[in-house]
Amino acid sequence: MQTSFPDLPCGRLSRTALSLALGAALATLACAHAHAADTTTLAPVVVTGSNESTSSWAQWQSALDLAARRAATNDTASLLLGLPGLSVNAAGGVSGLPQYNGLSDDQLNVQLDGMGLIASCPNHMNPVLSYASPSQVQSVVSYPAGMVPVSIGADAIGGAIQVQTKSPQFAAPGQASIAGGEVSAGYASNGDARNLGLSAHYGTPSFAIRYDGALVKADDYSAGGDFKTFTATGRPGVALGRDVVGSTAYDVRNHTLGLAWKGGDQLLELGLGYQDVPYQLYPNQRMDMLGNTEKRVNLHWLKQFGWGSLDARLYHETVDHFMDFGPDKRFWYGSQTMKGGVGGYPCSPISPTCASGMPMYSESRTTGAKLQASIDVSPQDVLRVGLDMQRYHLDDYWTPSGGMMWPNTFLNVNDGQRNRAGVWGEWQKQLTPAWQTLAGLRVERVSTDAGPVHGYANTNGMGTMMNYQKRDADAFNALGRKRTDTNIDAALQSRWTLSPTQDIALGLSHNERSPNLYQREPWSTWAMAAIMNNFVGDGNGYIGNPNLKPEKATTLSADFDWHAADKSWQFGAQPFYTQVADYIDAVQWNPMTNAPAAARAKNQFVLLKYVNQTARLYGLNLSGKMPLGDSAIGKLGLQALVNYTRGENRTTGDNLYGIMPLNARITLTQSAGGWNNAVEWVLVKAKTQVNAMRNEIPTGGYGLLNLRASYGWKQARVDFGVENVLNKLYDLPTGGAYVGQGTTMSINGLPWGIAVPGPGRSVYLRGTVAF
Repeated sequence: MQTSFPDLPCGRLSRTALSLALGAALATLACAHAHAADTTTLAPVVVTGSNESTSSWAQWQSALDLAARRAATNDTASLLLGLPGLSVNAAGGVSGLPQYNGLSDDQLNVQLDGMGLIASCPNHMNPVLSYASPSQVQSVVSYPAGMVPVSIGADAIGGAIQVQTKSPQFAAPGQASIAGGEVSAGYASNGDARNLGLSAHYGTPSFAIRYDGALVKADDYSAGGDFKTFTATGRPGVALGRDVVGSTAYDVRNHTLGLAWKGGDQLLELGLGYQDVPYQLYPNQRMDMLGNTEKRVNLHWLKQFGWGSLDARLYHETVDHFMDFGPDKRFWYGSQTMKGGVGGYPCSPISPTCASGMPMYSESRTTGAKLQASIDVSPQDVLRVGLDMQRYHLDDYWTPSGGMMWPNTFLNVNDGQRNRAGVWGEWQKQLTPAWQTLAGLRVERVSTDAGPVHGYANTNGMGTMMNYQKRDADAFNALGRKRTDTNIDAALQSRWTLSPTQDIALGLSHNERSPNLYQREPWSTWAMAAIMNNFVGDGNGYIGNPNLKPEKATTLSADFDWHAADKSWQFGAQPFYTQVADYIDAVQWNPMTNAPAAARAKNQFVLLKYVNQTARLYGLNLSGKMPLGDSAIGKLGLQALVNYTRGENRTTGDNLYGIMPLNARITLTQSAGGWNNAVEWVLVKAKTQVNAMRNEIPTGGYGLLNLRASYGWKQARVDFGVENVLNKLYDLPTGGAYVGQGTTMSINGLPWGIAVPGPGRSVYLRGTVAF
């Protein structure tokens, strides 16, 4: 998908071409200044927060860890690995969904450059972190549930994650200008994954501009061995090896342009972002992303006063998203596609006996604003107050393609709206030099609504009677669909420095989150339509529920930190306990009676409807590091991380879906001169506590060995390593069900019980050069 600017003197330029041309122009300008800038070096990753006043409650991904992880992945969510309590639910190759202490996706407050953007897809294929490539990321900050200040944001019941892309750089006072940039390229053997990055910046003491572009592309990856017994894809003549994980290829282009002005006591920043995705395939979804165009504008203003500061942000985003069956899934359906007892052959024209795929479109607009005042009441007291607003509009529709998808357009979400407005205040007080407290309250109004809908057919023909399209559409249209929720967040945190080697933090919070549009509005009980509404990747079909109530979570958490006075060694423990009222779970549904199923179906994909229930999550995260001393090969160190989370549905006694089992990371590090190397062991316990209602697939325990190394010069860096050195075959505990190839349109047209496996051995190399 490619759109163009109006005619220019040099002809018609695509947006991607213009972005690359702009980057090249900035790079040329930077090269012209290279000799004047004697201090040009390969800039380290500077980890800075977007809200430094509350940074004492946050967890930071170190610059060294960011640089090493950036070389091994094209998925920005994977940069979070190594932080206590965090894991990633596998999805597309660049669209992993963070899980934080058992909560994930919209239950978390995930922001990119201060924007809380919304996934506009019934499979959540375009989450907020997918709009930045790892090479564009400057910092990663996380706040565990119970430790999230109300000033960070709302509309979530779990932790908060803030990812910041690289900002424009100003010249120092008295310096005429600065210029520079980076070029990076990487390759990974498994899936033939490639990435290319280009950045360039120019700045004076009062003006700065920066461009960052990233292109990433990969084919299907291979597991560490055969994980399936079939090779068919549903496309005649096309087969996949038994070790090939179908629908894991991707091609993604991300571009950002930042401009900044500063003078005296104020700063103005303008950020522009553009994403073009020709394709991103999904092994745990029935459909694939075959087009995603995202455009965003982000305006930020900060001004200092004698009494404190004002911070304002205004942003707007548009998304055009398209799904259909990718090359590893059957595309042609209907009796006309049959030849010699085999289906899937092309047919023409589209008709009730010839279906050409299943095109699905999602179009959205998001506009948001934030205003925050920080008031220095006294040397010990800071009062922060603010207001937030967000307006979101969604149209999700499926155009006719033949077969039972005929003759009209299926309106999945028509004129969907989800609007938020909130006010908040928090008080930060330094009671003693060693004791700090933070208390906050937020009140937010969330309204959702949607217009009338209809299916592919608007009359009670045989097809619509069999799949209940007319019945379900009429029932949905008869409802008063507007819902308004008043949500309240409250947070109380306290941190003590007991000694130069010991800190303790305690947090108590109550958070409320309204359902998203894909949880309230999808209306059809037809299995084929329902399996297209699924953002957890379990292969099942989901029906929305307009009467869902907001989730309400109360969390108690703590952070015990013992460390050396110089932080050379450290040990931390983070216990947490969360009770959730009106937790959004699901029950198996009978489409014939339009009521809960009388008996639970087992060992197959099923139809589910969202319902409110009660849940409990608790766990403990342990982390530590220590030096092992100097040796003939350099400085040695040891790092360790252990995460444990338990999730229970208190209404049914079932386990919560998709909880990461007990896992650990143990890393032996070595550094000498420009070398930084590591041996990492990843250990994951077998997943046996699975969700019975969804027929969640158990997974076995496993251990992985990873090697990574890097060498840095003044203006260059090389990273190389091996992931899964022993080529282990293992299943991803939160990767969902494998539906990456075959006849995916039929709910049980695929084998049940195959989990998505992780990648086998992959050797990677990445080089970065600064100029």
